Amino acid sequence: MSERQHHRLRDFVAQLAALLDQQPDEAVILERGSELLRPLLQHDDWLDDAFAQPHPQHYQQYLLYADAQQRFSVVSFVWGPGQQTPVHDHRVWGLIGMLRGAEVSQGFRLDNGGLVADGAPVRLEPGHIDAVSPRVGDIHRVSNAFDDRVSLSIHVYGANIGAVSRAVYGEDGSEKPFISGYSSRYLPNIWDLSHG
Repeated sequence: MSERQHHRLRDFVAQLAALLDQQPDEAVILERGSELLRPLLQHDDWLDDAFAQPHPQHYQQYLLYADAQQRFSVVSFVWGPGQQTPVHDHRVWGLIGMLRGAEVSQGFRLDNGGLVADGAPVRLEPGHIDAVSPRVGDIHRVSNAFDDRVSLSIHVYGANIGAVSRAVYGEDGSEKPFISGYSSRYLPNIWDLSHG
């Protein structure tokens, strides 16, 4: 990854950290965070190939950055053709920005103990951003919109999402706890200025 490419992610991380230093409420985080994320999605030249590799059986979640104070994390989600998540929640705020391909998010809510669709599916194309949180809607299923190509999105969460105890949901509304972890074996060094 060149220095020019590195600076895109590095600038976003620094700007989001500065925003969170102000301790704004969640509505401001989602609004301003989306504005900060948008430029990162406008240039598809900064993500190292190591964090864009699909898996033949399931989606990949690569950690790109974890804030030392656990305030946020940045993750690349890589979807092989036709792959999807189970219905799940996050329990923290999150921003989903589309970088390559497209994905479809179907929201759900618990109603009389069961799981029901909440609104129409939302299709994210490159440059589009969606938000999740317990306040604005936190339960969904996400799928690659394509059966014949890889899609990739950049997710930003209000915690180290790979360490957060969350849940997947059955149709009856039952919850199964999980902690996602990461597909990454190592982190990109976005602070390394020796790349040219």
